[in-house]
Amino acid sequence: MPEVDLVFPRAWVEFADPADDAQVFKCDLTWLTSNWMCIFGEGCKGIYADRPDDGCCTLGAHFADKADEKRVRRSVKELRPEGWQFYDAGRRGAWIETDDDGERKTAVHEGACIFLNRPGFEGGEGCALHGLALSQDRHPLETKPDVCWQLPIRRTFRDVELPDGHAYTEVSIGEYDRRGWGPGGHDLDWYCSGNPEAHVGATPVYVSNAAELIELMGRKAYDALTEHCEAHMRSRSALAIHPADPR
Repeated sequence: MPEVDLVFPRAWVEFADPADDAQVFKCDLTWLTSNWMCIFGEGCKGIYADRPDDGCCTLGAHFADKADEKRVRRSVKELRPEGWQFYDAGRRGAWIETDDDGERKTAVHEGACIFLNRPGFEGGEGCALHGLALSQDRHPLETKPDVCWQLPIRRTFRDVELPDGHAYTEVSIGEYDRRGWGPGGHDLDWYCSGNPEAHVGATPVYVSNAAELIELMGRKAYDALTEHCEAHMRSRSALAIHPADPR
């Protein structure tokens, strides 16, 4: 099924961060009220046609910062062979590598992220760090690299200076579409956020991904976002419907 165009009309809302006077949130209501859901293992074709079982894990994950890496390192120490297919290969820090630009990331092993358990593994297919969280009744955002649990929600920051001299930080919450991957994003063979095949969720993104949004925004800001999303859906505006959603 073809993806929708990258550029289409969207509805956005701006509101002050209830917890920080120096910040303003700018949120993509069209995306956040869409029916997207992760379909890994339920129809996901993977980002590369020759590795359909990898989902978006083929390339490994870059760490957002030292705190991100430190948090993941703590989780890695809790993994055991029964839950991590490549436990032996990843021991003693071998689960980290440096890319051509000197950025640290999870290592690629046998063609995909070293934490990706392949089909047929007795401990279960999918991310070993994700499985660790579920086995401990925790949310995967506590164990996985930031980029993994955030995708395909994208948070960006921009400094805004107004004509009257006032300034604030704009925090944008939107869709991590192909462009978020950089120039290489256009070369992906399949991608979920704009594909109708992945817009099959029973609840909108702002509900199904509440934990991630609260982590990214804070509870008070998320509560405000929820009010805007609910009002937007009640409006039945054409802009409330993501073009990949079922009609």
